[in-house]
Amino acid sequence: MEAVRGCEEVGEIVVVVAPEDVERARRELLGGGSGKTERVVAGGKRRQESVRAGLGEVSAGCDLVVVHDAARPFVRGELVRRCLREARLHGAAVAAVAATDTVKEVGREGEVTATLDRSRLWLAQTPQAFRYELLVEAHEEAAKVGFEGTDDAALVERLGRAVRVVPGDPDNTKITCREDLMEAERRLSGSGDKARREGERRTGIGYDAHRFAESGSEAHRSAEGRPLVLGGVRFPGERGLLGHSDADVVSHAICDALLGASGLGDIGGHFPDTDPRYAGISSLSLLVRAAEMVREAGWEIENVDAVAIAEAPRIAGRAEEMRGAVAGALGIGCERVSLKGTTTEGMGFTGRGEGIASQAVALLKARE
Repeated sequence: MEAVRGCEEVGEIVVVVAPEDVERARRELLGGGSGKTERVVAGGKRRQESVRAGLGEVSAGCDLVVVHDAARPFVRGELVRRCLREARLHGAAVAAVAATDTVKEVGREGEVTATLDRSRLWLAQTPQAFRYELLVEAHEEAAKVGFEGTDDAALVERLGRAVRVVPGDPDNTKITCREDLMEAERRLSGSGDKARREGERRTGIGYDAHRFAESGSEAHRSAEGRPLVLGGVRFPGERGLLGHSDADVVSHAICDALLGASGLGDIGGHFPDTDPRYAGISSLSLLVRAAEMVREAGWEIENVDAVAIAEAPRIAGRAEEMRGAVAGALGIGCERVSLKGTTTEGMGFTGRGEGIASQAVALLKARE
């Protein structure tokens, strides 16, 4: 409730609970002082029935609706906002994380029938956001034929409508069994509000590397005219790096360090190189988003220290400019950012001039 209340985009909250819990939920959940309209309604025997009950209580004039399961209590408001932004643009959006384990399809007798291509598999989470009329239509059509989906996105997909994936949060875990509940309690006791009030600090480390295109190769031809960008600063006359975004290894390493320190996963999970939205994007904009996510999770950026590893170019003369660009993207003072360069004295891929690497360390402090 607190995470959703903190979203300016949300004007109304409908909590759906078991019929016997309605009065207790009204006493214990409502009145958070957010200024939003809040109400509690009774749900049905199945999840799908409960969502329909909630939709029936939404005020007239609603344009977007976001559905979140209380079984995922660690949701952050930033993820809710990203799902809503995507739904406003495309009609339907679901938070999901890319599958990292090999996934097997198993038959009734327990035998493996297929190994699925995990590069195309995502594990759906909530929140899921939709244009209001679209979700109502999806539920009505499913009810007509008795179709049961495991989430709301499945009902929209059944209509033949596209659902966009929003990179989710690995910490947005689901409580399904007793062991999940015990783990959630451990998380709360180990990193709850009391620890944060006492000024808890966390560190994170980030690393990234990109190669130069080999001269004459198809990749080189596709990268011709591509500038070299390090720490948000262009280096005219230098070879550009290959990558889905602008291939700014320094910014990418800092981004990973920040996300790691705050327990938000990594850059690939939030800004995947399979998403066309990030094609050629300035990595400074990714830093801006990462800093927003860090603050939404309750942390302040104490300092960042990064090093670019390359034989060329020499960055000493541009280090202050890079510090300013990174500090501006992160919303902190330049004195909290350190950027420097080094070489490997001819050793390894950077020493052979095949690419550039970067390492970064970030220190976060719990917000008061």
